Amino acid sequence: MTMVGRESESAAVLGLTNGVLILTGEPGAGKSTLLDLAADRHQGRVLRMTGSESEANLTFAGLHQLLRPVLAETARLPGRQRSALLGAMGLGDGDGGGGGFGQAMPGNAPLSEAEPGNVPLREAEPGNVPLREAEPGGVDPRHGGPPDRLLLGVALLTLLSDLARQSPVLVVADDLQWIDAGSLELLAFAARRIGDEPLAVLAGARDRADEGARGGATAPFSGFPLLNLDPLDATAAGLLLDRQPYPPTGSRRLRILDQAAGNPLALIELARADGARGADSADSADGELLPPTDRLMRVFAADLEALPEATRQALLLVAADDRAVAGRVEALAPAEAAGLLRITGGGRDGWRARFRHPLIRSAIYHSVPLAARRRAHRDLATLLSAEPDRRAWHLAAAAEGPDEEIAAALEESAARARERGGYTAATTALERAAELSPGRRDRARRLVAAAGAAVSTGQPHWVRRLAAQAAALTDDPELSAEASLRVGQVLTLSTEHDTAMSLLLRAAEDPKLRRVALSSASVAGFYSGDEKYRLAVRARAQDDPWTLAVTDPTAHRSERVAAIPALVERAGGDPARLISLGAMAWLLDETALAVRIFDDALHRWRLGGSLPIGLGCSAGWSYLDHGRWAQARTAAVNTDSAGAGLPHLDAAARSLEAAALALTGRTDEARAAGSAALSLVDPHRSRAVAVRARWALGMAAVADGDHIGAYEQFRLLFTADGDPVHYACSYPGVAELAAAAVRTGHGAEAAAIVERTADRLGEDPSPRMRILIHRARALLEPSQAEPHFTAALAEPGGGQWPFERAQILLDHAEWLRRRHRITEARHQLNTALETFRRLGASSWIDRTRAELRAAGVESAPAGPDALTSLSPQQQHIIRLAAQGLSNREIGERLFLSPRTVGSHLYRSFPKLGVTARSQLRDLIEASGQS
Repeated sequence: MTMVGRESESAAVLGLTNGVLILTGEPGAGKSTLLDLAADRHQGRVLRMTGSESEANLTFAGLHQLLRPVLAETARLPGRQRSALLGAMGLGDGDGGGGGFGQAMPGNAPLSEAEPGNVPLREAEPGNVPLREAEPGGVDPRHGGPPDRLLLGVALLTLLSDLARQSPVLVVADDLQWIDAGSLELLAFAARRIGDEPLAVLAGARDRADEGARGGATAPFSGFPLLNLDPLDATAAGLLLDRQPYPPTGSRRLRILDQAAGNPLALIELARADGARGADSADSADGELLPPTDRLMRVFAADLEALPEATRQALLLVAADDRAVAGRVEALAPAEAAGLLRITGGGRDGWRARFRHPLIRSAIYHSVPLAARRRAHRDLATLLSAEPDRRAWHLAAAAEGPDEEIAAALEESAARARERGGYTAATTALERAAELSPGRRDRARRLVAAAGAAVSTGQPHWVRRLAAQAAALTDDPELSAEASLRVGQVLTLSTEHDTAMSLLLRAAEDPKLRRVALSSASVAGFYSGDEKYRLAVRARAQDDPWTLAVTDPTAHRSERVAAIPALVERAGGDPARLISLGAMAWLLDETALAVRIFDDALHRWRLGGSLPIGLGCSAGWSYLDHGRWAQARTAAVNTDSAGAGLPHLDAAARSLEAAALALTGRTDEARAAGSAALSLVDPHRSRAVAVRARWALGMAAVADGDHIGAYEQFRLLFTADGDPVHYACSYPGVAELAAAAVRTGHGAEAAAIVERTADRLGEDPSPRMRILIHRARALLEPSQAEPHFTAALAEPGGGQWPFERAQILLDHAEWLRRRHRITEARHQLNTALETFRRLGASSWIDRTRAELRAAGVESAPAGPDALTSLSPQQQHIIRLAAQGLSNREIGERLFLSPRTVGSHLYRSFPKLGVTARSQLRDLIEASGQS
């Protein structure tokens, strides 16, 4: 069993059978666990030594640990080697000198200064080698004094090599930074001379932040292969929390994720401590920094006691507020020298303390009594009259009981945080404001407001708890209705569609909340796809264009489309309203308009702060349909809920990713992602996700030429009677169903579904659906195909869906070639090939080139389009740069530093064949991806 989030690292250590690998990382990153895993799984002999700070100055203490289990094997060594090795460990047998365990050995040069090329290391008998000449300053153990280091190195290497001839040997060395220098040099000497025998050295050392603790004590191991254990990503961190006995939820979960910063030990310890506190206190808003466990205190605050008192006092203040550095730089210098933090800034933004790890900050903060912490916050609050947000939080941290003035200040701070997109900060501020509210109604009101802010964090447990606390405090029907609304809203992203609909329809009974509640209910109904939910919401929608479009995008479509520009104007740049209108345009098959609205909305949202959870996926499908596949996949990757308990949202992201992978020919990955999406939800209760996942799996089958598999997947988009499984998401698969049907003998069944679909779409289908119906009919009725192909290709606005248009060109060309209209076919094929190459649709490129060969044309090899050869992030940066944005402006949009943006551009220009930013616009326009 591999470690959560360490799958590749586990594979690396388990696969090490020869050579050397050094694991590095901060304390708690999982180095020791990986070393234990390798030791437990090793099929041969395992020898171990573990560094200890208390033995770091005892020479050959590590060597003694390493060789104690195999002392009997030293009898096979040549006499002088055996005597030197045993003597170094204080186990001399009379044949060699002392220099025993724990004694210093001055006068010996380190092994790295020896010239190993002068010594035939494996075959030579030491008595034949002038060892004292090989190592200047050495002392021959036959004459007393410390043993020769080169002789010891040869002895250790010979012993390990002899053991490896008997069975594979794994040397495991943990905490290299605390292993004594003598043992470390000997092990490094042997490690550098490992041949092809089954001998491996696996070691763990702290990261470079700790390297200076003993003056570069691990230097003998420099140059060996390194594997750094980076912090776990959000998904792995969330999964690790979920595997704990009492997985944290709500605000505590978010704080643990933030404070642990991907450190596995910290995640486990903080989760266990949180579970031990019990449910009543698990989500208290009191205190920004969670108290670390004793184990974490030992790991992250080990150096505090050695610091001067003035430094500890200054550390407490900057632990309480990392910007409280002014006037304390000198006092903090010893802490900076010890590697606990770095002082940055000093310009217009002032000084700032950057702790090496958030848990160091927490350990410092909780190393003093509560009274001292409160005093520090009061002192800081008096200095921050010009900064109301910081002052409010310090006053709240110092408060000893309810205080309306502080509660009101926190409520104002929460409003400012929401404007900046800081939903977690706003929720926490409102929750703390509720705790400090003297009156019950104010407390309930602020808890409901906190639940509203928490919806955008995507934490259903947090929203539910806040709403339940509010309900317990008041019978006010307006507050109760709003609490139901907030819980229902966050549950739209879960698989609890029944509960979400019930709560949202209940909230809609309040006239003030009716519009927003029905709007949210239409989303829950869309995700569910259940006909009774759709009709229930539609019956209450009255004249709301958004709700009407979501519940039935085919009815009065032209009227709804005509209303969008005015609705966008009325939105006034509000990104939340623009996102909704982008989704509306996409549902109505106004894809180009949807993309423009989404681009504007997401840009505005990023300028104000982070996006609410779940928004990226709604835009991703419009990007996919519009041919911006890399951007669609980026949206999918960024939509992960990081273990927030939202399997529906995770499934939606996986289905979008599967679609993008399938279209680019990465079919194995597409099938894995699509299957994962279906495993996360009940396909009969989350129809929108299920239908999209099946479409992606069908396209993967098409890409592989598996027409039977493709038909099976596309057929599942429709019921046995031929009705759509989902009233909106099933229809775009109708042409692919027809294409697979004609290749598998199911033409009659598919034709019935196509005509049933055309009837249901009525007299006002979208241009896209008209195109797809024409394509389906052309494929199913070859004798009457030409009018359908002509109508599909002549449809105004067909360029909004470049991949689908290129498919029709390819289908038409195949039909033309079979009727010996080769000249016309070649033109269609060349146009299709250009689009497929631009998009990176590798399977369709191959199919088009095969048709061209059949038409007598040998096209150029299908090299990847320059843009599609870049990573999704690089493509996004190139497009923004082509629009004339500076590196700083691009960085602000994508949350990257200007330097990182410049680095991406520097690496991308040669791949694109350009030398200046001014050339990018032409390149983008030529690619058709503008």
